[in-house]
Amino acid sequence: MRGLDDTDREILRLLLADARRPFSDIAEQVDLSAPAVSDRVDRLTEMGVIRGFTVDVDRSLLRSGVPVLVEIDAEPGRAGAIRDALADAEAVEHVFRTADSRVTLTATVPQSAVPSFLDSHLDFEDVRQYDVRLVADTEWTPGLGTADFAPDCAECGNTVDEEGVRTTLDDDPYYFCCGSCEARFVEQYETLKEQA
Repeated sequence: MRGLDDTDREILRLLLADARRPFSDIAEQVDLSAPAVSDRVDRLTEMGVIRGFTVDVDRSLLRSGVPVLVEIDAEPGRAGAIRDALADAEAVEHVFRTADSRVTLTATVPQSAVPSFLDSHLDFEDVRQYDVRLVADTEWTPGLGTADFAPDCAECGNTVDEEGVRTTLDDDPYYFCCGSCEARFVEQYETLKEQA
């Protein structure tokens, strides 16, 4: 299975800087043709490295409330449920779950409405405590660094390298470290699908 090369990384850096950049412009920068860049972007999308192209809205220019940073200390085992509940909320821009059962999010909510916002999205039995701070300024600058393509095996959790296998099941890509893991996963997947 092919990983990322330096050209892939440069294409990703250029798209991170401006996702609307024309492929012809990217092609000039990476010394490829525009169709070759398009093929690489399609491959990166199929791999799951590119999940989509989004709009970065500057909420400071819109009247929609006040920006807040909310830190939630979750009851053991409940951080995932809290993250999922808040990720679907329209006011939430970013949500993070840490390994130590904390959930941190940024949101823009009407002034003095944070408690009612949280109340409408959370079961407070899942929350030990929470803290809300007004945000003075934000900057979101996702970077790529020298990242390599290294998904986890869907069956055993090991890192998938160039010798790994990619399989698509019901339009979703799955990665496996070896053919044995792929076979076990696909067999289980088909069995569960038949039972559903």
